[in-house]
Amino acid sequence: MTMHKSVDVSVDAMLEDLRTLVEIESPSRDRDALRASATAVAAVIESRLGGQAVLVESAAGPHVHWSAGGDPAVLILGHHDTVFPLGTLERRPFKVADGQATGPGVFDMLGGLVQAIHGLAALDDRSGVEILVTADEEVGSHASRALIEERALACGAVLVFEGAAEGGALKTGRKGCGTFEVSVAGRASHAGLEPAAGVNALIEAAHQVLDIAALGRPEIGTTVTPTVASAGTLDNVVPAAATVIVDVRVESADEKERIEAAFAALAPHLDEAEITVQGAVGRPPMPESAAAGLFAVAQRLLPGIEGRAVGGGSDGNFTAALGVPTLDGLGAVGGGAHADHEYLVIGAMAERAHLVTGLVRAIQQA
Repeated sequence: MTMHKSVDVSVDAMLEDLRTLVEIESPSRDRDALRASATAVAAVIESRLGGQAVLVESAAGPHVHWSAGGDPAVLILGHHDTVFPLGTLERRPFKVADGQATGPGVFDMLGGLVQAIHGLAALDDRSGVEILVTADEEVGSHASRALIEERALACGAVLVFEGAAEGGALKTGRKGCGTFEVSVAGRASHAGLEPAAGVNALIEAAHQVLDIAALGRPEIGTTVTPTVASAGTLDNVVPAAATVIVDVRVESADEKERIEAAFAALAPHLDEAEITVQGAVGRPPMPESAAAGLFAVAQRLLPGIEGRAVGGGSDGNFTAALGVPTLDGLGAVGGGAHADHEYLVIGAMAERAHLVTGLVRAIQQA
């Protein structure tokens, strides 16, 4: 099995659509901006594929859903929200130069959406194909998870258009990831006159940070990283409250359960201090077994393409955890996700669009 190189895919047309999407800023949680973005995504889908792309309302903003009709067979999954605040485009406008496209969201993940749409446009038969582009992936997918899982189960195969791994590799596994917030309640007092009358929440938080960091098991892929801490009000007041935010990544369901139980069991070191914990490993691990079959097809279509397990999470974690075959990292080749140097490699766009065409055709014929 090889890709059909005769497929007509225009890089210029893809760049035109990419410019359209990038120049409508879409920061997560900004519902007005996300509505404009969703409308633009729907218009691009309809112009290239026909039919009607429906805006699905949610608390986070509108998702975009399109179906070619027929028995559901494959879900094309992406998101249109980005991490960049309004105004980023003015400072870092969309630009094409030196073989790269740059601008907020080109790699994560507007470029992948455009490649997917154009790859599907090259298919004579799109029956069974669905597209779901969500509005809240960058902030946890709380308002889209149920819909993602519903459509994944209905379709039976999922292709995720997050940016490729380093060197253009596909993403065949992902760690489960989550965020925990540990809040410490102490008691304020004058730091000079009667420090012993207080319960120092900052000192308690320091104890908790050490306990939390010790939960990591990097030798088996579990990282537990305190990332943000806050405490205190004035330099002469014993802190009455403190907060610690922790990033967690795990490779197995057993480690997810161990970590969640360990956070629930955190106990104070200081008398009268109180600990409250919120959070969970919200995205379950994506095992490499979930991608094995689809990755084998991709290797036949594009010999030499590599697969890689990565630490970051995506909505593919949810679909893989359901047992639905899921292949990720099919989007843009490039780098700099969430950073000012974000870029997309223009020379890889046509090949990735062809890969979409071949994968969907293979799924339809299976």
